[in-house]
Amino acid sequence: MFSHIKDLQFEAKPDGPDAAFARRLQEILGGKWGEMTVANQYLYQGWNCRLPGKYKDLLLDVGTEEMGHVEMIATMITRLLENAPLSLQEAADDNPMVGAVYGGSNPAHLIHGGGGAMPTDSNGVPWSGSFVTASGNLMADFQLNVTAEAQGRLQVARLFNMTDDPGVKQMLRFLLARDTMHQNMWMAAIEQLKEDGLEEMPVPDAFPDSKEFNDEFSYTYLDFSPGQGAAEGRWASGPTPDGKGEFRYDHSPRAHAPEPVLAPGDPRLYGTNPGLAGSVVNKVKSKVT
Repeated sequence: MFSHIKDLQFEAKPDGPDAAFARRLQEILGGKWGEMTVANQYLYQGWNCRLPGKYKDLLLDVGTEEMGHVEMIATMITRLLENAPLSLQEAADDNPMVGAVYGGSNPAHLIHGGGGAMPTDSNGVPWSGSFVTASGNLMADFQLNVTAEAQGRLQVARLFNMTDDPGVKQMLRFLLARDTMHQNMWMAAIEQLKEDGLEEMPVPDAFPDSKEFNDEFSYTYLDFSPGQGAAEGRWASGPTPDGKGEFRYDHSPRAHAPEPVLAPGDPRLYGTNPGLAGSVVNKVKSKVT
């Protein structure tokens, strides 16, 4: 299923062991924005998609591809751990520079993983299914998918400048290229939803907004900062991106309700209630006198 990815993967061989960089690669494997997240996110969005046809196919196609990226990165991490020193003494005896890098490795790679990748981030925190969003609203999900690809590409680009290994760089360049495609793809899918008349902004488009609140709040920018720079932004005047209103800029937002005053709490919860301090003082006075 992942033959084209495997062919690339097998060409991208690291120069030698680098346990410290293997640890860094864990971020794009099992981190919040890593390949495990996007693979599962797209697959769950696809499995939950109620529209048969192109949107469901798109989600399942890309989710399956991303699972191939999981395999690719896991394999590279394992290769970077091959012949990695198991002790500081071993590292220093072999090469003082390797010994210096040894401290940056993740011992769990060897203790838990037996020299292989793990479903964790670069700090060893386990990957969590809570990173996955599949809301059932394709406009909301596709916008998040753009963000996921942007964050993922950003992290891969940063990792690219943290290694001089040509094999690792080859793999990272491939991932950067696919993240470029995926960002453009999800943005195109957002436009396709609009063209097909399925979803618009704001999400959810189908909710019947109140005209009263719409007129006063839906397109008004509230200025709470001491500066006026925000008034120069595209979000402060002119037509709104959803095509349904005009931005307004409120320099002096006003309160729309009085300051809240809470009633005393249940005394059985022993919170600090109004008048409590005075009652304590009276109790102390009565005991003294």
